[in-house]
Amino acid sequence: MKKSKDIPLLYYPLWWLLKGLAALPLQVLYLLADVLYFVMYYVAGYRKKVVLQNLRNSFPEKSETELQTIAKDFYRQFADVIVEILHTAGISEEEMRRRCKYTNPEVLEGLIAQGTSVLLLGSHVANWEWGLSAGAVTFNFPTGGVYKKLHNPFFEAFMLHARSRLGATLIESKQVSRDFIRNRKVPRAVAMLSDQTPLWRETEFWTTFLHQDTGFYVGVEKLERMFHYPVLFIDVKRVKRGHYEFTLEPITASDTVVPETSLGDFPITQAFVEKLDAAIRRAPADYLWTHKRWKHKRPAIETEV
Repeated sequence: MKKSKDIPLLYYPLWWLLKGLAALPLQVLYLLADVLYFVMYYVAGYRKKVVLQNLRNSFPEKSETELQTIAKDFYRQFADVIVEILHTAGISEEEMRRRCKYTNPEVLEGLIAQGTSVLLLGSHVANWEWGLSAGAVTFNFPTGGVYKKLHNPFFEAFMLHARSRLGATLIESKQVSRDFIRNRKVPRAVAMLSDQTPLWRETEFWTTFLHQDTGFYVGVEKLERMFHYPVLFIDVKRVKRGHYEFTLEPITASDTVVPETSLGDFPITQAFVEKLDAAIRRAPADYLWTHKRWKHKRPAIETEV
């Protein structure tokens, strides 16, 4: 795990400033979140056009008034998530357990007890960062998360520190196959955010998601075919400010044979998309709408799934 000693001396003041802020009570940090919300929504209009366009395309059945309300609610919860992610670098195990609950941990525990690893598919819903740390303090077996390396060395070091300080392990996305081979005999749970936008040239699977042609990564599909690990979807619900519930929903089980009629078929990814669609429709303001998720177009030769 990278720590402050691993970064250039120039970054030390920023490191300890962030660590100091992270150690503040969350109720104090929420005052900062309130200011951040006001600045992002009313002053800077941070990516407002992107957010509203994403919402209009995703929910054509909703009125403009409804969409504006969702957008406003999104910015409010987004500000909360930002300070909550910062607080990850200072939160205690006890507070993490109090704020994040796995509603059915026996689903995952039962699979691990069979001696197999489990793949957990998450998304950018509610506080996606806390799921990993919450798992590390909830379960008595190894938990890990796949992440994409940040370009900035300081924030790369700080986020690795925050994400791993409660016991979770981090796996850089380019090292996933090697890591899985090396740890194939270690029963563990490994989470990955599967709703990120793949590079256009690397997109192998297209489907309709929120009324739009959307490309998805299929890495989990390839891992399942290689190692035959069961796959679970992580459904995240915001209970109230700073409190979340994580429910584990089976996509495959340890004794499930995933059909492989063609290497171009991706039933696990399609099932993930359907579950994610339902989660977003249940609480649309909790999804991350600031990204240009639909910047790529489906190739003309593709047919709709």
